[in-house]
Amino acid sequence: MMESLLLLAIAAYSVSIAATLIRALLGPTLGDRVLAIDAATYMTAVLFTLFSIYFREPKLATAAVSLALWVYLLDVYVAKYLEKGDLGA
Repeated sequence: MMESLLLLAIAAYSVSIAATLIRALLGPTLGDRVLAIDAATYMTAVLFTLFSIYFREPKLATAAVSLALWVYLLDVYVAKYLEKGDLGA
């Protein structure tokens, strides 16, 4: 039962990531594209976590946490660039 629910969640997140990446390619503005890439990356982190549970491999959960932290850091830099046009100190 648990395995089938995990597989269903993995499939649903995979479809969601694909749809979000299509949105990133077709987004009319830069903000839409950045938001779509952020969402896809956070969904990928959740997908890593689901794979970690399914395969009983805790290293994937560590990768998911580090991926989420990197995406957050990149969000800060993109927001700074979009606001000021410069990434300087």
